[in-house]
Amino acid sequence: MSVKKLLAVFLILAAAIGGYFYYETQGPAALVVQGEVEATRIDLAGKVSGRVAEVNADFGDRVAAGDVVVVLNSPQLEASLASAKAAQRVAVANRDLIFATRPETIDARAAEFERAKADLVLAEKVYERIRQLTEHSTASIQRLDEASNTLSAAKQNVLATEANLRLAQNGNSVEQKAAAEAQVLQADASVSRTKTDIAELTISAPINGQVTARLAEPGELFSSGAILMSIVDIDNAWFTFNLREDLLNGLNVGQELDVQIPALNNRVIPAKVTAVNAEGNYANWRATKATGDFDLRTFSIRLEPIERDVELRPGMSALIAWKRR
Repeated sequence: MSVKKLLAVFLILAAAIGGYFYYETQGPAALVVQGEVEATRIDLAGKVSGRVAEVNADFGDRVAAGDVVVVLNSPQLEASLASAKAAQRVAVANRDLIFATRPETIDARAAEFERAKADLVLAEKVYERIRQLTEHSTASIQRLDEASNTLSAAKQNVLATEANLRLAQNGNSVEQKAAAEAQVLQADASVSRTKTDIAELTISAPINGQVTARLAEPGELFSSGAILMSIVDIDNAWFTFNLREDLLNGLNVGQELDVQIPALNNRVIPAKVTAVNAEGNYANWRATKATGDFDLRTFSIRLEPIERDVELRPGMSALIAWKRR
């Protein structure tokens, strides 16, 4: 074999050995994984129907939690409240009537009771006189029977007038009073429910954030549940990436990774893994075996910046140089 051939074989072997050692020392090439910047978004909607009366925030405005952003108007609810209050007054008046008795009625029942007691005393005296006359055969048995009947009627009249007096003093029955109280409670609940619906006409921001969508315009009529405005918590953004399960080896919650943001001049933001969740879809283009193929699941990875960056905005692309492990 000539010297040139030996030199060529030597160079080929040297290149192969060098490439092998370089691959072993450098490891596999990094895979660029693209994700997205996300943030909490809240869509504000009215619980009740109403016409827009005020809009106090526009697209891009910053709002604080508790700020009134939209005010609706509903004449129907105002009318319902007036009707509920009227029904409440009727229920209260009816309850007071059930519980109360007029003093004149009590006085009349007391006078009847006293008269009945006087009639009883008189009936007892008459009966006693006739009984004594009957014993001496001066009065007939018939007159004694009549006096006895009069005495019995007087006793029953005393019991009846006494019961009427107690009824006037105590008022209506326990059941009637309970029913009157229940009607008042029902009327109170109706007023409270209507007031709650009216309070829902004033819509406030639940969080600090930025208005990213404004659909409400003064004069427009919105039904219950229709979105009026959207607010995003831009001060607390995070990153979301989707990875196949064969790339998850070595990834742990709490691990720190560097995230590159192209929209911010490729700024690198350190972030920490906070969650690893399985997605409901499959990467059916990727099989692990030539026979008996099965699909690899996709996992959603959430990372939160270690330090907040005020320039992060939802929707920005995020990149990670993912090294295969």
